[in-house]
Amino acid sequence: MKGRINVNSIPSEVDLSLIKPKRKRWGRVKRDYELYLFLLPIIILYLVFKYYPMYGVQIAFKDFLPSQGIWGSEWVGFKHFIDFFNSYNFWTIMKNTLSLSLLSLLFGFPAPIIIAIMLNQMLGKSYKKFLQTVIYAPHFISTVVLVGMLNVFLSPNSGIVNHLITWLGGNPVLFMADAGWFRPLYILSGIWQETGFATIIYLAALAGVNPELHEAATMDGANKWKRILNVDIPSILPTIVILLILALGNIMSIGFEKAFLMQSDLNYATSNIIPTYVYEMGIQKAQYSFSTAVGLFNSLINIILIFTVNRIAKKLTETSLW
Repeated sequence: MKGRINVNSIPSEVDLSLIKPKRKRWGRVKRDYELYLFLLPIIILYLVFKYYPMYGVQIAFKDFLPSQGIWGSEWVGFKHFIDFFNSYNFWTIMKNTLSLSLLSLLFGFPAPIIIAIMLNQMLGKSYKKFLQTVIYAPHFISTVVLVGMLNVFLSPNSGIVNHLITWLGGNPVLFMADAGWFRPLYILSGIWQETGFATIIYLAALAGVNPELHEAATMDGANKWKRILNVDIPSILPTIVILLILALGNIMSIGFEKAFLMQSDLNYATSNIIPTYVYEMGIQKAQYSFSTAVGLFNSLINIILIFTVNRIAKKLTETSLW
């Protein structure tokens, strides 16, 4: 009869490759719907605060005017990117951003690994817990309070550091106003604040090391240092590689808040980095399209870096994000 479909004429391959997987997939969703409900707030959060704002990225390619809106503004292509590349302070900003990022990575990345290994080797549980608390505590200090502490401790008149320098026969140093001291203060304060929290990840990885490996190494005559090199570090190497990929992928994404709070007219030569420059041009000078172009350029560099580093790490260590 017309309008009827011969079921036998449908290839069996179609049933196996299309129909059954879909049924299985929806069956798993129905079975574990409670777990998917837990993901719903995170999905909404990312959609609202991460993906929806991407709609405004197009103003980087337009001469944005608030009165005309995003769609009504004139399309100018790569004009704002070219203006940024040709600006007189382009290389200064790039140098400041890269220098601060690379130095922070160079000195800050190994610190939690070293501290985690040291804590893992400690035998006294009470003393170990006390040290962990002392090291973790700075992470919960807000950036505003941290910069305020730097201003108090490094004050040329009442700061304890300058009092010590004066007591030793030196002259007070204007730490917060000296361009040469901006990077060391930024990096050291970041290490002090974030190292303790990053240590938790490596301590968790070290907790998963099989104790029998240490026992076998001890039976073979390996001392503590050799056990660290040949047991602990190889065991946490995948974790180190993953975190290194993430760190290198975000090498251009320096925290804005601390750099902005530490910035002054006297240290502007070294403290002017891409995040503070975007704030200056976008908020203070209302050059919305130009500042968006600068921020988009920064994000593209990070994307290229994370894909490149991930591919290199996958070839060298067989460990990667994807």
